[in-house]
Amino acid sequence: MDCWVDGQPADSLSLKDRGLAYGDGLFETIAVHGGQPILLGRHLARLADGCTRLAIAADIELIRAELLCYAAAMGTGVLKLILTRGDGLRGYAPDPAAPGRRILQGNPPAAYPAVHGEAGIRLFPCNTRLSRQPLLAGLKHLNRLEQVLARAEWKDDEHAEGLMLDQAGRVIEGVFSNLFLVRDGVLITPDLKRCGVAGVMRSEILFQAESLAIPSQIADISLEQLQWADEVFVCNSVYGVWPVRAYAALSWPVGPLTRKLQTIARALLDA
Repeated sequence: MDCWVDGQPADSLSLKDRGLAYGDGLFETIAVHGGQPILLGRHLARLADGCTRLAIAADIELIRAELLCYAAAMGTGVLKLILTRGDGLRGYAPDPAAPGRRILQGNPPAAYPAVHGEAGIRLFPCNTRLSRQPLLAGLKHLNRLEQVLARAEWKDDEHAEGLMLDQAGRVIEGVFSNLFLVRDGVLITPDLKRCGVAGVMRSEILFQAESLAIPSQIADISLEQLQWADEVFVCNSVYGVWPVRAYAALSWPVGPLTRKLQTIARALLDA
């Protein structure tokens, strides 16, 4: 698939783009199956929230139409939407009248080993810590340098994902996933009010849990609490749910609630 820039096929981008200069923008990574973007409503809701918080001009309905058209031509794969503030002059001050720039990129389906979802994965203990910044917490903004540094920490095949803590040692998320634990039948996921990305699949799992009357909590989680968990899993909107079987010296079984939510996530991604 050709890339699109502002709705037109393109293979170049302005050197004045503020996304390139400052990471001034947002992105969404969307699974596409049978020409349909999966969980599109949740992706667009997060994008709209990010645009409001960063004061980036964006026509969400135009973006929806472009995504649907691009996905239909793409068929099956992973679609990446990048929305920048557009061109700017030298200096940090944004132009409030600048139109946002829309970039669409198509990629083949993600090729993760099936064993990740079947037997579970081992998490790498990342040394890179997430910085506290409530103004950006939850957003999928373009500055991902913390994740880049964290992902560079391991190169082996033993670890499929890494666990990231914040500066205070709280458990926050995976490098490219959100994390859940189960304790005494309660589903718990870290509070992301200080840092971290509020993932689309995370939101969907919380919604599904409520629909199924599964008790759930959003709370601060310490490493000590993690070792008391009955089940642990990670999720994102491309692969769905991966059970976590080990982290450092800790280990967990692949539990029934993980399997139930994994089945629901798989059905959504294959719809």
